[in-house]
Amino acid sequence: MTNGAEDIAMQQSSIDVPAADGRSDAYFVKPDGPGPYPGILFFMDGFGLRPRLREMADRIAEHGYAVLVPNLFYRDQRSPLVDPEELSDAEKRSAAFGRLMPMIQGLTPDRLVADTTAYLDFLSAQDGVAAGPAGIVGYCMGGRNALIAISALPDRLAVLGSFHAGRLVTDGPDSPHLAVSSITGEVYFGHADNDGSMTPDQIKELEAALASAGVRHTSELYEGAPHGFTMSDTAMYHPEGERRHWAALFALLDRALPAQLA
Repeated sequence: MTNGAEDIAMQQSSIDVPAADGRSDAYFVKPDGPGPYPGILFFMDGFGLRPRLREMADRIAEHGYAVLVPNLFYRDQRSPLVDPEELSDAEKRSAAFGRLMPMIQGLTPDRLVADTTAYLDFLSAQDGVAAGPAGIVGYCMGGRNALIAISALPDRLAVLGSFHAGRLVTDGPDSPHLAVSSITGEVYFGHADNDGSMTPDQIKELEAALASAGVRHTSELYEGAPHGFTMSDTAMYHPEGERRHWAALFALLDRALPAQLA
């Protein structure tokens, strides 16, 4: 089949992939050609694998990447994790988030890194996927988890794109910003405006940690864009922020993990 304005033929599949404690239901998409295509891990927001994330993964794949979107909450529940009306209505969205919170809290850094290793092993073994480090992109809690992953696995992840992520800086000894010194690739953070989970002071602290560690990074505030601004199926969608995020993400990938379509 074909996707997008560039009419790129795609291979799309809903599959189960190995993870640390079982198998994760996942979505895998890549251009329909021999490649090789650089691999991208796509880390979901708290509402999980659903049509919107598949659509976003397709858009990345159209640029010449093999994209894997695992259900990070496979230990608790297969997809879908939410109903569409729970996303479009702000009150129902809040209730759904409360229901999902135990799953979010249960995904500890140790579990996440073990899972990420398994996801990368699967991705690198697929036909047409380029050898060498992959990239990682994450949204909301996925952005936080992606930062944890690239800090723990710097030899396997060459680039991070994180958007409207929260809790990148906390008071705890396991705060993600405390581990960034191991990162060898390039990272990008697109922060939501007026986000209680990532305040201006916390953004400054993250930037200071990255600068002190000598990590090649970009950290930008998307003014007027709320937490969750890229997700067109939620009440937090911000079209201008979404457009800006695509431009930033593809510029980042072009620099740090360039792809070439046949």
